[in-house]
Amino acid sequence: MRITLVGSRHFGVTILEMLHQHGVEIVRVVVADPEDRLAASARSAGIEVVVQANPKLVVASEIADGTDLIVTAHSHARISKEALAAAKLGGIGYHPSLLPRHRGIAAVEWTIKEGDPIAGGTVYHLADRMDAGAIAAQEWCFVKKGETARELWERALAPLGRKLLGEVVDYAKTHKALPSKPQDEQFATRAPSIS
Repeated sequence: MRITLVGSRHFGVTILEMLHQHGVEIVRVVVADPEDRLAASARSAGIEVVVQANPKLVVASEIADGTDLIVTAHSHARISKEALAAAKLGGIGYHPSLLPRHRGIAAVEWTIKEGDPIAGGTVYHLADRMDAGAIAAQEWCFVKKGETARELWERALAPLGRKLLGEVVDYAKTHKALPSKPQDEQFATRAPSIS
Protein backbone atom coordinates (compact mmCIF):
# COMPACT_ATOMS: atom_id res chain seq x y z
CA MET A 1 0.00 0.00 0.00
CA ARG A 2 1.33 3.43 -1.04
CA ILE A 3 0.60 6.31 1.32
CA THR A 4 0.99 10.07 1.10
CA LEU A 5 1.24 11.45 4.64
CA VAL A 6 0.09 15.03 5.25
CA GLY A 7 0.89 16.49 8.64
CA SER A 8 3.17 18.19 11.09
CA ARG A 9 4.87 18.17 14.46
CA HIS A 10 5.40 15.36 16.90
CA PHE A 11 2.15 13.55 16.05
CA GLY A 12 3.09 13.56 12.36
CA VAL A 13 6.46 11.97 13.21
CA THR A 14 4.70 9.40 15.44
CA ILE A 15 2.40 8.42 12.57
CA LEU A 16 5.33 8.28 10.12
CA GLU A 17 7.04 5.78 12.46
CA MET A 18 3.81 3.79 12.94
CA LEU A 19 3.26 3.54 9.18
CA HIS A 20 6.79 2.14 8.74
CA GLN A 21 5.98 -0.52 11.37
CA HIS A 22 2.78 -1.45 9.52
CA GLY A 23 4.68 -2.27 6.35
CA VAL A 24 3.29 0.34 4.01
CA GLU A 25 5.25 2.43 1.53
CA ILE A 26 5.27 6.12 2.40
CA VAL A 27 5.77 7.67 -1.03
CA ARG A 28 5.57 11.32 -0.02
CA VAL A 29 5.20 13.58 3.00
CA VAL A 30 3.32 16.86 2.53
CA VAL A 31 3.92 19.68 5.04
CA ALA A 32 2.95 23.33 5.41
CA ASP A 33 6.34 24.30 6.92
CA PRO A 34 9.60 23.07 5.34
CA GLU A 35 11.32 23.32 8.75
CA ASP A 36 8.73 21.18 10.54
CA ARG A 37 10.02 18.16 12.46
CA LEU A 38 7.93 15.82 10.26
CA ALA A 39 9.71 17.19 7.18
CA ALA A 40 13.09 16.62 8.84
CA SER A 41 12.17 13.04 9.85
CA ALA A 42 10.90 12.24 6.36
CA ARG A 43 14.03 13.63 4.69
CA SER A 44 16.28 11.63 7.02
CA ALA A 45 14.29 8.48 6.08
CA GLY A 46 14.78 9.25 2.37
CA ILE A 47 11.13 10.14 1.77
CA GLU A 48 10.23 12.89 -0.68
CA VAL A 49 8.91 16.03 1.04
CA VAL A 50 6.58 18.49 -0.68
CA VAL A 51 5.71 21.86 0.88
CA GLN A 52 2.12 22.98 0.34
CA ALA A 53 1.74 26.04 -1.88
CA ASN A 54 -1.17 27.09 0.38
CA PRO A 55 -0.86 26.09 4.06
CA LYS A 56 -4.67 25.82 4.32
CA LEU A 57 -5.19 23.54 1.28
CA VAL A 58 -3.60 20.39 -0.17
CA VAL A 59 -4.09 20.15 -3.94
CA ALA A 60 -3.94 17.13 -6.27
CA SER A 61 -0.44 17.94 -7.59
CA GLU A 62 0.91 17.63 -4.03
CA ILE A 63 -0.27 14.00 -3.74
CA ALA A 64 2.23 11.43 -5.05
CA ASP A 65 1.33 9.50 -8.20
CA GLY A 66 0.05 6.02 -7.43
CA THR A 67 -1.08 6.90 -3.90
CA ASP A 68 -3.53 4.37 -2.48
CA LEU A 69 -4.41 6.34 0.66
CA ILE A 70 -3.83 9.82 2.05
CA VAL A 71 -3.28 9.88 5.82
CA THR A 72 -3.36 13.17 7.74
CA ALA A 73 -1.69 13.58 11.12
CA HIS A 74 -1.85 16.98 12.78
CA SER A 75 -2.73 18.82 9.58
CA HIS A 76 -4.93 21.89 9.64
CA ALA A 77 -5.22 22.01 5.85
CA ARG A 78 -8.26 20.93 3.91
CA ILE A 79 -7.57 18.17 1.39
CA SER A 80 -9.20 19.23 -1.90
CA LYS A 81 -11.70 17.01 -3.70
CA GLU A 82 -9.19 16.65 -6.53
CA ALA A 83 -6.45 15.59 -4.10
CA LEU A 84 -8.75 12.96 -2.55
CA ALA A 85 -9.63 11.72 -6.04
CA ALA A 86 -5.89 11.30 -6.76
CA ALA A 87 -5.72 8.50 -4.15
CA LYS A 88 -7.44 5.17 -4.85
CA LEU A 89 -9.09 4.98 -1.41
CA GLY A 90 -9.29 8.73 -0.71
CA GLY A 91 -8.05 9.92 2.65
CA ILE A 92 -8.38 9.48 6.39
CA GLY A 93 -7.55 11.68 9.32
CA TYR A 94 -7.52 11.43 13.09
CA HIS A 95 -9.63 13.77 15.18
CA PRO A 96 -9.22 13.81 18.99
CA SER A 97 -12.91 13.65 19.85
CA LEU A 98 -15.85 11.32 19.53
CA LEU A 99 -17.08 12.79 16.26
CA PRO A 100 -19.41 14.38 15.53
CA ARG A 101 -18.84 15.98 18.96
CA HIS A 102 -16.30 18.84 19.01
CA ARG A 103 -15.69 19.28 15.29
CA GLY A 104 -12.97 21.87 14.82
CA ILE A 105 -9.44 22.90 15.62
CA ALA A 106 -9.76 22.93 19.43
CA ALA A 107 -11.49 19.60 20.13
CA VAL A 108 -9.37 18.65 23.15
CA GLU A 109 -9.69 22.12 24.69
CA TRP A 110 -13.50 21.99 24.27
CA THR A 111 -13.59 18.52 25.82
CA ILE A 112 -12.02 20.05 28.95
CA LYS A 113 -14.01 23.30 28.78
CA GLU A 114 -17.32 21.39 28.53
CA GLY A 115 -16.34 19.15 31.45
CA ASP A 116 -16.78 15.98 29.39
CA PRO A 117 -16.09 12.92 31.59
CA ILE A 118 -15.43 10.83 28.48
CA ALA A 119 -13.34 11.76 25.46
CA GLY A 120 -12.09 9.73 22.56
CA GLY A 121 -10.67 9.67 19.11
CA THR A 122 -12.04 9.13 15.63
CA VAL A 123 -10.44 8.11 12.36
CA TYR A 124 -12.72 9.55 9.70
CA HIS A 125 -12.89 9.82 5.93
CA LEU A 126 -11.66 13.19 4.70
CA ALA A 127 -14.52 15.08 3.05
CA ASP A 128 -15.61 18.52 1.88
CA ARG A 129 -16.85 19.53 5.32
CA MET A 130 -14.26 19.72 8.08
CA ASP A 131 -14.34 16.70 10.41
CA ALA A 132 -17.65 15.53 8.88
CA GLY A 133 -16.71 12.45 6.82
CA ALA A 134 -17.82 8.91 7.61
CA ILE A 135 -16.30 7.23 10.65
CA ALA A 136 -13.72 4.51 9.96
CA ALA A 137 -12.82 3.78 13.61
CA GLN A 138 -13.64 5.26 16.99
CA GLU A 139 -12.73 4.57 20.62
CA TRP A 140 -13.35 6.34 23.92
CA CYS A 141 -11.35 7.04 27.07
CA PHE A 142 -12.05 8.65 30.44
CA VAL A 143 -10.98 12.20 31.24
CA LYS A 144 -9.20 12.52 34.60
CA LYS A 145 -10.49 15.16 37.01
CA GLY A 146 -8.38 18.32 36.73
CA GLU A 147 -6.61 17.12 33.58
CA THR A 148 -5.51 19.80 31.11
CA ALA A 149 -6.05 19.53 27.36
CA ARG A 150 -2.34 18.90 26.84
CA GLU A 151 -2.25 16.19 29.52
CA LEU A 152 -5.30 14.46 28.01
CA TRP A 153 -3.74 14.63 24.53
CA GLU A 154 -0.40 13.21 25.65
CA ARG A 155 -1.77 10.56 28.04
CA ALA A 156 -4.64 9.18 26.00
CA LEU A 157 -5.64 10.86 22.75
CA ALA A 158 -2.34 10.87 20.83
CA PRO A 159 -1.64 7.18 21.61
CA LEU A 160 -5.25 6.38 20.68
CA GLY A 161 -4.77 8.16 17.33
CA ARG A 162 -1.68 6.11 16.57
CA LYS A 163 -3.53 2.87 17.43
CA LEU A 164 -6.70 3.69 15.46
CA LEU A 165 -4.85 4.93 12.36
CA GLY A 166 -2.79 1.73 12.42
CA GLU A 167 -5.93 -0.40 12.62
CA VAL A 168 -7.60 1.41 9.71
CA VAL A 169 -4.44 1.22 7.56
CA ASP A 170 -4.23 -2.53 8.28
CA TYR A 171 -7.90 -2.90 7.33
CA ALA A 172 -7.31 -0.98 4.09
CA LYS A 173 -4.31 -3.18 3.23
CA THR A 174 -6.35 -6.34 3.73
CA HIS A 175 -9.70 -5.28 2.24
CA LYS A 176 -8.62 -2.63 -0.31
CA ALA A 177 -11.39 -0.47 1.18
CA LEU A 178 -12.07 1.61 4.28
CA PRO A 179 -14.60 0.87 7.03
CA SER A 180 -17.40 3.43 6.91
CA LYS A 181 -20.24 4.49 9.20
CA PRO A 182 -22.00 7.86 8.79
CA GLN A 183 -21.77 10.44 11.55
CA ASP A 184 -25.01 11.16 13.42
CA GLU A 185 -25.54 14.88 12.83
CA GLN A 186 -27.93 15.28 15.79
CA PHE A 187 -24.90 15.05 18.11
CA ALA A 188 -22.63 17.47 16.21
CA THR A 189 -20.99 20.30 18.14
CA ARG A 190 -18.38 22.86 17.12
CA ALA A 191 -14.95 23.36 18.67
CA PRO A 192 -13.60 26.65 17.33
CA SER A 193 -10.25 28.00 18.44
CA ILE A 194 -10.15 29.20 22.03
CA SER A 195 -8.19 32.43 22.42
